[in-house]
Amino acid sequence: MPQAGDQAPAFQLADQDGNPVSLAQFAGRSVVLYFYPKDDTPGCTVEACGFRDEHSALEAAGVVVLGVSADSTASHRKFATKFNLPFPLLADVDHTLSEAYGVWGEKSLYGRKFLGITRATFLIGPDGVLKQVWPKVKVNGHVAEVLAALKGEAPAADGAVKKSAAKKAPAGKKVAAAKKAPAGKTVSGKSAATRKAAAKKAAPAAKAPRAAKKAATAKKSSAGKKAAAAKKASAGKKAAAAKKAAAGKKPGAGKKMALVKKASAAKKASRK
Repeated sequence: MPQAGDQAPAFQLADQDGNPVSLAQFAGRSVVLYFYPKDDTPGCTVEACGFRDEHSALEAAGVVVLGVSADSTASHRKFATKFNLPFPLLADVDHTLSEAYGVWGEKSLYGRKFLGITRATFLIGPDGVLKQVWPKVKVNGHVAEVLAALKGEAPAADGAVKKSAAKKAPAGKKVAAAKKAPAGKTVSGKSAATRKAAAKKAAPAAKAPRAAKKAATAKKSSAGKKAAAAKKASAGKKAAAAKKAAAGKKPGAGKKMALVKKASAAKKASRK
């Protein structure tokens, strides 16, 4: 497989409409040459639609997109029509181009071995020199990698891309942990369960003053009631005593009056 810095192998193949397409006709422009195993299969469809969806951005960057597989022109035409692919699909039926780029070889699927194309992408510069190679493409996010490479933002190798993604993983974990923290932990790291236990432990201490205050109020109320009852009882006794005393004095007063009357009568009798 040719590497970045090598001269890109020249080619000329028919596209889905039978038109001849060569590398030479794109001299002075960048070319994204991507190899895929087979038309209208899940992974190949995702990859083709990814290049389709970003085709305007790729064209704006001055890039030509070319897809290559060992399928026939008729198969390519059906595939391109079904998914509205706006770029040429080259029919490498005798796998000459695939071999030149080192992507043709033995493959294995469900224990069955066969010869076919390994998914790979080559970025060819305007001077015909390979600028970047993706030897084992993962379809999800691949088009974004190509766009980043065109902007000079991507690492120089596929392995470097993976390494970069791996470095970013801990940050994602930290964000996930931070999102979960408010639900179960405080800033100090104490769990909700710990805080709940502490609150229960503090509850009796908070209840004690209230209980004492309540007891004091009840005691004061009881004392007040007793005092009122005692006062009432005392007043009742005094009133009874006064009444009795008054009743006892009345007979003496009547006797005294009788004596006075008797003396007065005796005095009058003596005068006569």
